[in-house]
Amino acid sequence: MSEYSHAIIIRLVMGIATFATRIIPVLVLGRGKNVPDYVLYLGRVIPYTAMGLLIVYCLRNVPVLESPHGLPELIALSIVTATYLWKRNTIFSVVTGTLVYMILVQFIFTI
Repeated sequence: MSEYSHAIIIRLVMGIATFATRIIPVLVLGRGKNVPDYVLYLGRVIPYTAMGLLIVYCLRNVPVLESPHGLPELIALSIVTATYLWKRNTIFSVVTGTLVYMILVQFIFTI
């Protein structure tokens, strides 16, 4: 199979998967306005759960017993929290925290 054919097949499968994720909720729940309470509940709690999971995943291997004892991560996490509380803009907070973290580990906390 040529690379061109392989790329076309991949794009078709991705398109079908994307379309399926859009159409399945309509087929399962219908087009009515009555959305089940558990779906509304999940819509409220899943974003916070996902963010908590990402925080745990990012901080799982932080060496707190070795130098620099997780200080770059703690500072960057504090910056993300402070900028989010200040601006209420998730993308701005994540980008700012990432930049601060990269500056800290590349230039300040070099081992």
